[in-house]
Amino acid sequence: MVRTRTDAAMLAAAGFVRLNGRRLTAAAHPVRVGDVVTLALDHSVRVLRVEGFCERRGAAPAARALYRDLTRTSGTGASTMAGEPPKVPPPSHPPR
Repeated sequence: MVRTRTDAAMLAAAGFVRLNGRRLTAAAHPVRVGDVVTLALDHSVRVLRVEGFCERRGAAPAARALYRDLTRTSGTGASTMAGEPPKVPPPSHPPR
């Protein structure tokens, strides 16, 4: 959902990530198959269910097979623009 692991850690530290409905404040938290991850990104929210894991980092198409997107769209298109990563707020930015 973001380009780097550092960006993902900043999202968690800023309070923009939930795991099974509970807000995470640290990136180092165990995630299991079946868990639901909610991400607040720019002007959208993504809700994803973990379907599996891989042994190594790989290409985006392989990664997409490891989660199911549960996000509901409003009928005006996808919740985020494909190919354009969301902007990550700086760590000092308070969650809204």
